[in-house]
Amino acid sequence: MATEEQSVSRWENPVRSTLRDGKPVIGLTLTVGCPEIAAQAANMGFDFLWIEMEHSPITLETARNMILATRGLKAVPFTRVPVNELWTAKRVLDIGSLGVMFPITSTPELARQAVAACKYPPEGLRGSGPGLASFRWQDPEGYHRFANRNVMVIVIIEQGRAVEQIEEIAAIPGIDVLFIGTSDLSFSLGVGGQTDHPRVKEAVARVLMAGRQHNIPVGRPVGSAEAVLQGIEEGFLFFQAPSEMVVLSSGARSLLQPLGKTGFDPRTQPLY
Repeated sequence: MATEEQSVSRWENPVRSTLRDGKPVIGLTLTVGCPEIAAQAANMGFDFLWIEMEHSPITLETARNMILATRGLKAVPFTRVPVNELWTAKRVLDIGSLGVMFPITSTPELARQAVAACKYPPEGLRGSGPGLASFRWQDPEGYHRFANRNVMVIVIIEQGRAVEQIEEIAAIPGIDVLFIGTSDLSFSLGVGGQTDHPRVKEAVARVLMAGRQHNIPVGRPVGSAEAVLQGIEEGFLFFQAPSEMVVLSSGARSLLQPLGKTGFDPRTQPLY
């Protein structure tokens, strides 16, 4: 009979196990540096939190507090770093992120670097300084082995040259998700903002094919439940929901519009 310690040591990142079972996951994007919002979001039913450090002013110290606020709650904290570098990944991993989203991963070399940044030797190049992370993730087998099993590597495909090399990128061991940044990809392909343009659709299809060939889940941003269901039909499994600010705005509209109350729209009202 397994001991209680052995049972605990077999804990697995639930996002990874859900994807392995072929089921979809969805995460809320956090752009406001607020631990209370992170704690509330982590208990709403989302599978993961997308802590945004590329396109928001969230600082490392604030991200640390947000990650601590998720202890004991459902959603797993992931972080998008500003650039694909060893040191940026190390800093968010050492405060307890259990997954890293790497922007502009447009070459096989950058994809290898992303994997190496998230793995301790001999699998990778992550430096050892897990004091804060091991406080968030306490495991009988020790944090180093725990992290090499559970930290997820999500590479973001958002440039045309990444699509041109997607087969080589997808073949690199250790990548957990190929995430398509559809908006940036549309700009890279010369059709800025037109994410339903044939060029973008063709590129998306190529990434999906590479994901299927190498058994890697593919992700994309979504704005509604309908978009998630459509994405699942197309072969996507990893979904980035809108930010907490968008969710707040949507909730406010559903309450206030039936009462005839609307927000300020600078497009239709003068600015003084």
